Amino acid sequence: MTDIARTLETIMARSLGTPGDVSNLARLSGGANMESSRFDFAGQGFVLRRAPTAEFMAGRAFGHDVEAAVVRAARAAGVLAPEIVAEIAAGDEIGTGYIMRRVDAEVNPAAILANPPARLIDDIARELARIHTIKPHAALAIPTMDTASALEDLAKRFEAYGGDRPVIALAIRWCRDHLPQPAPPVLVHGDFRMGNLMVDADGLAAVLDWELVHWGDAHEDLAYGCMSVWRFGHIDRPAFGCADLDTYFAAYEAHSGFSVDRERFRFWLIYRTLWWALGCLQMADIWRTGVDRTLERVVIGRRTSENEADLLLLLEDGIVAPDAVASIAQSSDPDANSLARRMGEPSLIEMLEALAGWVETDIKPRAQGRDRFMAAVALNALGMMRREAEHPIQLHDRALSQAILAGEVTLETPGILTQLRAQSLQKLANDSPKYAALATAKSAWT
Repeated sequence: MTDIARTLETIMARSLGTPGDVSNLARLSGGANMESSRFDFAGQGFVLRRAPTAEFMAGRAFGHDVEAAVVRAARAAGVLAPEIVAEIAAGDEIGTGYIMRRVDAEVNPAAILANPPARLIDDIARELARIHTIKPHAALAIPTMDTASALEDLAKRFEAYGGDRPVIALAIRWCRDHLPQPAPPVLVHGDFRMGNLMVDADGLAAVLDWELVHWGDAHEDLAYGCMSVWRFGHIDRPAFGCADLDTYFAAYEAHSGFSVDRERFRFWLIYRTLWWALGCLQMADIWRTGVDRTLERVVIGRRTSENEADLLLLLEDGIVAPDAVASIAQSSDPDANSLARRMGEPSLIEMLEALAGWVETDIKPRAQGRDRFMAAVALNALGMMRREAEHPIQLHDRALSQAILAGEVTLETPGILTQLRAQSLQKLANDSPKYAALATAKSAWT
């Protein structure tokens, strides 16, 4: 038995008042910021959510004790939040976190969105409306978001990461120019999207991952789950990958009694796409500083290219530029040269192909649980390296980025839209060729 299993037995006995054995302890896949593990205790299923070290909590506005209080308050308000049964104490020495009763439902977005329950979008709208009925009060010590200040914090992070991505600079400039007036604050989940929603045959079963909760604008929650990246391939269904926006907005208005402001919704769709682009860059920073040296961190860091393409598609909407058609670089078909006949010693590309083949045929089939997930992550990383070796591209341009932030260059500037489209297509084709919005961008831009 592991030390964590023994500690969990102590925690569960202390909290439930019943001794028992921990069994079937296993780390769950996914989770960009926290660790989650499932286990059984006294014949029942539970999930441990924790930060193993203080470094995992660095920069967070509140600890797991406050997060647990929020989850309990949401559940008391009728939200399908998890039932928390225990919290980790300082003396337990396994970090910080809490334990929830396990919900038996599907969480994999691909499985859910392949055949979503007919009522799912209505359930989503209802849960958001319930969350947004919770108004600020002193018992929940979570921050209130000031949108202008939060935007400037993103700009500072952009500068700290190099300040050299023109599309990200465009998004920052656009958000500054379109900053909405403050809205009456409500409880904002902050990460309400597919991947954090559990679904069964009847509909929505649970709302997970409350670590980004804050007081703020309800439209932030409304927009976040509609980002292209969170539709998991179902680009034609802009509301969470399972419905159209009109149906979604009508359901939310029916449950909440409030009208959706579509311009405010658009602002938050662009803002949160920008936020996630910088979040991906942050993953690389976390890896470099040694806080978390897992492969998953660096692979997520390369997903910035997905957000850049999404941002450009959003920002150019309505723009009439003199050079509106982009040419596709040869990397639009990233596998075109992979089978080219070579002679002599194996090239870097061939070495990467061989390594990927070994992981695919020898490692992944034997792996179980998280190890199998990480084998898939490794294959993604090897694919990125091989495609970049074949078609290197440099998207970093600090001078252009700073000119955009200063308003000296815009999407109407001759040549800029064609340049950014072509570069974004090539970078996305290298980093994430199966990303659904790549096909959308190719169709729109060529």
